[in-house]
Amino acid sequence: MNWKRFLGLDNLKEQYAYSDHPRLGYTSAQRATADRWVKSTCGYCSVGCGMELGVRDNRIVAVKGWDGHPVSNGKLCPKGLAEHHMVSAPNRATEPLLRKAGKLEPVSWTEALETLVSRFTAAQQRHGREALAIISTGQLLTEEFYTLGKLVQLGFGTRNYCGNTTLCMASAVSGYKRSFGSDGPPGNYEDLRTADVILLIGANIADNHPILCQHLEANRDGYVIVADPRVTKTAMLADRHLALKPRSDIALLNGIAHILISENLIDAGYIARHTQGFQALQEHVAAFTPDRVALATGLSVEAILDTARRYGRARSAMIAWTMGVNHSTQGAETVCAINNLALLTGKIGKPGSSPFSITGQCNAMGTREAGCTSSLPGYRKFENVKHREQLARIWGVDVARIPDARGLSYPDMINAAVDGQIKAMWIIATNPLVSYPNQGQLRAGLRNLDFLVVQDGFHPTPTTEVADLVLPAAIWGEKEGTYTNSERRVGKANAAVAPPGLARTDFQIFLSVARALGCFDELFAGWTGPADAFHEWREVSRGRLCDYSGMTYDAIEAHGGLQWPFPAGASATENSRLYANGHFETPDGKALLHTVACDPLPEPPDDAYPFVLNTGRTVEHWHTRTKTAQVPLLERMSPNAWLEMNPFDARRLKLSSHDRVKVVSRRGVVHGVELRVTEITAPGQVFMPFHFHETNVNEVTQDALDPISREPNYKQCAVRVERANNARS
Repeated sequence: MNWKRFLGLDNLKEQYAYSDHPRLGYTSAQRATADRWVKSTCGYCSVGCGMELGVRDNRIVAVKGWDGHPVSNGKLCPKGLAEHHMVSAPNRATEPLLRKAGKLEPVSWTEALETLVSRFTAAQQRHGREALAIISTGQLLTEEFYTLGKLVQLGFGTRNYCGNTTLCMASAVSGYKRSFGSDGPPGNYEDLRTADVILLIGANIADNHPILCQHLEANRDGYVIVADPRVTKTAMLADRHLALKPRSDIALLNGIAHILISENLIDAGYIARHTQGFQALQEHVAAFTPDRVALATGLSVEAILDTARRYGRARSAMIAWTMGVNHSTQGAETVCAINNLALLTGKIGKPGSSPFSITGQCNAMGTREAGCTSSLPGYRKFENVKHREQLARIWGVDVARIPDARGLSYPDMINAAVDGQIKAMWIIATNPLVSYPNQGQLRAGLRNLDFLVVQDGFHPTPTTEVADLVLPAAIWGEKEGTYTNSERRVGKANAAVAPPGLARTDFQIFLSVARALGCFDELFAGWTGPADAFHEWREVSRGRLCDYSGMTYDAIEAHGGLQWPFPAGASATENSRLYANGHFETPDGKALLHTVACDPLPEPPDDAYPFVLNTGRTVEHWHTRTKTAQVPLLERMSPNAWLEMNPFDARRLKLSSHDRVKVVSRRGVVHGVELRVTEITAPGQVFMPFHFHETNVNEVTQDALDPISREPNYKQCAVRVERANNARS
């Protein structure tokens, strides 16, 4: 099948290179009003598409794809093509707001910053330094993440700093660390273009990362297998769809390992030289016979055998995944099971071969590399004294000030707020009152705070409306720095226009807070712009796996991005892969093979709640629609949430397409959802997108957490579906 034609992306550069196509509602005359073009990187997902912004009179009036860009080659998805419209959205935050007598009132920046510092430090003095928590995002620039990490850990002195990336990528991070000793996706997009076999697990790239489909389209001979309970757009495009039961992917992966070992499709030499734990893994997967795996997954024995043999016999093969793997109480272990297959066959560090996590947000990688959240900057470990000493020398501080263990994760912060341990919170560029699972628990935690600061480019949002202080921030198109995409390519984002009103860049806000706190001269002396943070970050990363030390802003922009590791003297034209020499970031240099058990669903369906609910995205919208709801084209294309149900279940419940239904779990109810009756979803399962705060699926999702990564289990909770019977429903 032609991937681009199926997705409407064929001739995309010619049809939609500028925002002047009739479907977008803009004319060639409007495009022609641009008097300068600014190159940048898209600020939505992690693909890292290159784009040019047309500017006139301090307004971005058009967008076009960056011809020849190594990631996107002049193409953009619907969100990217309309990205400039959210910059001038009517709900942009333009001035600081402080709650007085129950109402948010405009205040000066001076009053806002003094209030933030006084309320945060008062909470810490009264309840201890750990009473302050900071929740960030995957949307900031790497320079901003780096600056915020220093401010939090050394300025405020709290370890409780995490990001909403924990809600999407923490399991991939933990899985990489457990298998290879460090975070970092080993492969790159070129592998999609060259692999003989591509296994996508829980990865609907056609909706979530559509520009990646052009890389698959370029792979004329590659065999694509999609493992997903739902018949997604990506599954429709595949050579083979494995419609496995929810949360049975571990059984499938163990079953593939069993076949690889039993049929001698492994690389015994690679295993001996570069891994540990083979004997235990061999004994563990011996029980995962094709018959047993077929029963567990609902797949045929033939499909399981064919998948394993294709992967094992292929000259090159890659496995890629997204939220279908990560959003689970066993997400980190599932990633380890994926890594097992690459290690058993030696399919890692070679062209076309890698276990590859496709990241969610535009700079989720940047916060993982530089942000002081799940690790210290440069993928250093909190518990490693030598790593802490290295940072202390660079920063010129006492090593005792650098924490020897990470603080609470995002979900644990919310639970700690419910318990009264967290008393003040700073939420930056994320909207948890839509995106967080089990909304009842979140609301209880936020109500229990003494002081809540929300920093965002938009107001009102569900989260800014409950804040005690709102700080207006610049967004994409209004600030300069770098993003790192899923293939470790560092791209440049540039400021095309000034932010509206009194809004400041996040970088400026962090430095202003440091001045108000009194730590600017110690931590950021001489800093005036993001280039200063980038220069220091390059030195912090020097010699580390995520080495930026050879990069410059000019070189990044000239080449459409540079992949790390990029030490001094590295080639800007080569595609970079990790672990090509078989040496891993472990004490002995060997990767670890892990035995992974198949745990039951944390909340299996029963008579009262007979359906397994799956959640996900649609191509037109981004996260909680803070941005995309303000773009009329995208909103018209997908204005409302819906619930997918199989015809078998709809007949049993006497429901029809377009009926209004409510979705009920043990935690809450979603009212007034439109039903879509379709065989895309299997019997016993339902699916709903998570973008819509008006009908928020996270009223019913659970906050069961992966014990390793602390990532929530969004994907499998038990619900029932009822016909709506009143106006509210």
